[in-house]
Amino acid sequence: MTSIVRLGIKSLLISMLMLANAHAQLVIEITQGLNDAIPIAVVPFGVPGPVVPTDDVAEIIQNDLARSGRFAPLERRDMIEKPTSGDQIQFSDWKLLKSNFIAVGKLVPDGADRYAVQFELYNVLNGQRLLGQRITSSTSALRVTAHRIADLIYEQLTGVPGVFSTRIAYLNVEGVAPNLRYKLTVADADGMNPRVIANSAEPIMSPAWSPDGNSLAYVSFENKMAAIYAQTLSTGSRVKVSARAGINGAPTWSPDGKKIALTLSRKDGDVDVYTLELASQMLTRMTFDPAIDTEPSWSVDGSKLYFTSDRSGAPQIYEISTTDPRANPRRVTFEGKYNARPRVSPDGKTLALITQTGNGFNVATLDLKTNAMQVLTRGRQDESPSYAPNGAQLIYATQDRGRGILALVSSDGRFQQKMGATSGDVREPVWGPLPAK
Repeated sequence: MTSIVRLGIKSLLISMLMLANAHAQLVIEITQGLNDAIPIAVVPFGVPGPVVPTDDVAEIIQNDLARSGRFAPLERRDMIEKPTSGDQIQFSDWKLLKSNFIAVGKLVPDGADRYAVQFELYNVLNGQRLLGQRITSSTSALRVTAHRIADLIYEQLTGVPGVFSTRIAYLNVEGVAPNLRYKLTVADADGMNPRVIANSAEPIMSPAWSPDGNSLAYVSFENKMAAIYAQTLSTGSRVKVSARAGINGAPTWSPDGKKIALTLSRKDGDVDVYTLELASQMLTRMTFDPAIDTEPSWSVDGSKLYFTSDRSGAPQIYEISTTDPRANPRRVTFEGKYNARPRVSPDGKTLALITQTGNGFNVATLDLKTNAMQVLTRGRQDESPSYAPNGAQLIYATQDRGRGILALVSSDGRFQQKMGATSGDVREPVWGPLPAK
């Protein structure tokens, strides 16, 4: 086994053992805003009757829009009136408050423990009604309904689908070594409603969403050996996908959900990228170099894999055809001494990656057509970038005052926010797909 192989395997195992985070609510803090965010007013929704639901629908919508970085919602204390329908809006007043758009609505009882949520969106400048819908919801699902309305408003005003109804997955570890509990957690995109779906005294790592959002693949060491599992979220049932001798790592689903690309090691220590057809368990080797080849990521159409390799002497990103893996891989990163962890954007035009800069290790994007690289973050140890399914933001892991936290950055780097847990550390976030309509 070469020294490079030993070093690569050692680094991979160290990374597996260094995962740490705590199962706790994520708290969002905007750290860098946009000067040209769209002014909008989301007026408190009317709620007839003596019982007021716990979830404030308008507040959730307002917070969603603010978190996107594209909107600057008007503070409630600055609202001089509280219309709940379009015919109550005095547009001249809202012009004075410099709101370009206004969302109004109300909750109408619709049976036992149910509401009809009626909302409207108007252009304040010309009084035009842009949206108007009536969505029925149980009381317990009002938060989900609010996210759905925020998605509709976001898409109407930006032309891009909203992602407030999506979910994120991330890793956490509770306790103090050697008594640690490793947990894989799924939460709403705003960090609310966290739910632990895997819990072990041994490390868990590398979560990856299936394209339909129904399952997660991940690596677990629960039997003292690395194995890849695929778990159905709705039922908790799971299947052991790969438990071959040596490394079983870095799973990622193909766009059609029929295969998983993964990293395996052979008896001689060589580490390569493979694809595994889930139905037949047919394994196909994708890389053949004696270097460390790992961290695969599928192209949008499934015809290519991007992966990290140290075959040039340091980690760089390469591209290989999934139909002709014996062809020589094409190197795609040349700027900088270290580029790793490729993730393809939803439109297939850019890669998110980790690059080494003068500050440390940061999230960057690479234009696959021009090869232009843009560094988006400024932390000392930024890791694990994952695109939102609309491509407008990325979520990643970083450090804040010695603790692991999650953070978000817009795809142009202009808007940034932190998602710190109330306790402990968080690591390895992955953003789930858009929900089925």
